[in-house]
Amino acid sequence: MPTATQKPKARKPRVKRQEPTESYWKLCRRFPLRPITCDTELDLATAIIDELVDRGFDNLDIGEVDYLDVLSELSEAYEDKQHPLEPVSDGEMLEFLCDQHQVTRSEVAEAIGITTTILAAVTQGKREFSREQIRRLCEFFHTTPEVFAT
Repeated sequence: MPTATQKPKARKPRVKRQEPTESYWKLCRRFPLRPITCDTELDLATAIIDELVDRGFDNLDIGEVDYLDVLSELSEAYEDKQHPLEPVSDGEMLEFLCDQHQVTRSEVAEAIGITTTILAAVTQGKREFSREQIRRLCEFFHTTPEVFAT
């Protein structure tokens, strides 16, 4: 029991668990939700994920959204374990983003207010971006700071 100086703990509201929809069960019959154990299963899971995402989230019912969430987590867990991504340097990420957005380093430097010398040093692996530079790069490329996490 709380004392006069302690606040009572707030209770979490009880949420009634919704029964799975028929569309959820249909997807489970097609590809059961269980740990993915090989690349063939990953390919099948990826095809279903792509199919659902292509339909658009607004066009999925709650069962399909729940299924998509869990299947995505299972796929990610398998990929993280079996096919871990090697970290890339700031320079490699900059080159990739420039290529994807079809911009030059000079255009990037001008847009974010740093010198091309700094960009060249980062590309050559002689330095890394500062937090502020990463913030501006993320605004320019419409991405998140995690892409620069090594």
